[in-house]
Amino acid sequence: MKFNVRMAGVGGQGVVTASHILSTAVINAGGESTIVPFYGSEKRMAPVESYVRISDDPIYEIGEIMFPHIITVFHPQVITHGKSYTNPFHYGIKENGIILVNSRDPIPLPPDEQKELDRIGVKTYTFPATLLAIETAGTDLSTNMAIVGAISAITQLTNLDALEKAVKERFLGKGFVVSGGTAALDSVVERKFKHKQELLAKNMATVKAGWDYAMAKGWVMGKLTSPASAAA
Repeated sequence: MKFNVRMAGVGGQGVVTASHILSTAVINAGGESTIVPFYGSEKRMAPVESYVRISDDPIYEIGEIMFPHIITVFHPQVITHGKSYTNPFHYGIKENGIILVNSRDPIPLPPDEQKELDRIGVKTYTFPATLLAIETAGTDLSTNMAIVGAISAITQLTNLDALEKAVKERFLGKGFVVSGGTAALDSVVERKFKHKQELLAKNMATVKAGWDYAMAKGWVMGKLTSPASAAA
């Protein structure tokens, strides 16, 4: 099993943090992963993309993902304002791929674009990641955690235990800081919670909420890793 995941969002949403946690969780579960973030100007609402390859076999590619199996849209402006390095945002998506859009309501695409996506069997899922984050963690800063949970459930290349370990490594280990902007966002997230334990617990609860939502919707693309992981 192998998935190319292209994450697209705007500055301040933790796109790179999400890609790092997903990558680490797959490795923690015994898989392979590479990650490449792609920035423009480091400021809020500037476009950000991150490319994650995850597999249960060795990976030899690195760099920009031109042909993703999964595209995640962290912010509707990626669609409506073209805020993505890859335009249109769904460029290159493979047949029978998945587009996961963080929105409470469906966002209609131009008819010609939707017709082409339908022709190649691409499914577009509306996923209320920000709403889940607010309901579970009390802040929209955990939106990226909900998206990580959903992608993990869709691909089935990791599990909740490995995800929990990855979340702890990200916020306690401090072994991966791509840029000053990422470090600054970490500081904002940490200040939102009174204690590290609360930070970890709320973020992990949001990851699980995203996982459970995707599982309940039947969005799984990968083979279920085990009955336990399916029911978790």
